[in-house]
Amino acid sequence: MSRIVLFGATGYTGGRTAEAMTARGLRPVLAGRDPARLAALAARLGGLETARADVTDAPSVAALVGSGDVLVTTVGPFTVLGRAAVRAAIDVGAIYLDSTGEPPFIRRVFEEYGPAAQRSGAALLTAFGNDYVPGVLAGALALRAAGEGSARVDVGYFLTGGGRGQPFSRGTLTSLVGVATEQSYAWRDGTLSTEPAGARLRTFDVAGRPRPGVTIGASEQFALPRIAPGLRTVDVYLGWFGSASQAVHAGSRVTPLLGRIPGAGRAVGAVAGLVTRRASVAPSASALAGSRSHFVAEVFDAGGTLLARTRLTAPDGYAITADLLAWGAGRAAEHGVRGSGALDAVAAFGLDELTAGAAEAGIVEVS
Repeated sequence: MSRIVLFGATGYTGGRTAEAMTARGLRPVLAGRDPARLAALAARLGGLETARADVTDAPSVAALVGSGDVLVTTVGPFTVLGRAAVRAAIDVGAIYLDSTGEPPFIRRVFEEYGPAAQRSGAALLTAFGNDYVPGVLAGALALRAAGEGSARVDVGYFLTGGGRGQPFSRGTLTSLVGVATEQSYAWRDGTLSTEPAGARLRTFDVAGRPRPGVTIGASEQFALPRIAPGLRTVDVYLGWFGSASQAVHAGSRVTPLLGRIPGAGRAVGAVAGLVTRRASVAPSASALAGSRSHFVAEVFDAGGTLLARTRLTAPDGYAITADLLAWGAGRAAEHGVRGSGALDAVAAFGLDELTAGAAEAGIVEVS
């Protein structure tokens, strides 16, 4: 089995990922800049190996992995801190997985880093967690059920249940803030186009009631047209905002203007930074305990007729991300992946293999 190196294990998502890996019998090397914290975590997880390295320094990261090894990082915001690890994976021909949900970074991996990775033999599996493997899986399953004539896919992400308290980690909130004034993207008319997040609004039937969502950039806009080259439209909707979705949609008209105002991004970041610094490192256990994740994919023909619908459900998003990263890293370390360059989860492992791996993470199809 190839070597697995994990960056970010002393953070919330990374810590859960390290626990999920060891629960599967994996022995990742825990890498980072704080040897004392790493050593304490490594001892608690059964005496794992540790390594001192800086995830923002490509040579430091590259020194830990070789061709075919698996590099996993949960250190964000990825638009700020993620480039060096990707470059290191490309330089040595490693298999790379991360936990990002940041659309600008995902786009950069596919468009900028993907060709270089293909030349070196590296494989880049970005956004390999709750953002956005379940939607890619749901979309692929719905496309298989729809057969020929698929022209449009709509994918929706929703949360239900949960208790009181902070529902997201500080790292997740920081990443959301980091892309607040960034342009997003969509797959329209058979090509990738730039547009603000929230540009479109629609409702899905989720858990017995209509729930709104707004459009976001994700992995699906890259993955699903590869599966079905005739697709004209791929839209991904985030339904976390509930009744505030209409306001988010309306605010999408302002985002492009903010991006043109000198210093606007820094100003938004400074204000939001005050909020995120007051947030807890970890989300509230009570908020996660009763929560359920829901993923819906609907396939339409060119005339707007529904051809197929796939519904998936799963536990909270952090459990999904940790278990998917653990499964993906273990599978890649033992069997490798299919191909090189920037890969989505279906391309890397195959639809049937991914379906089985997702089920191990609690992501199952429902009627």
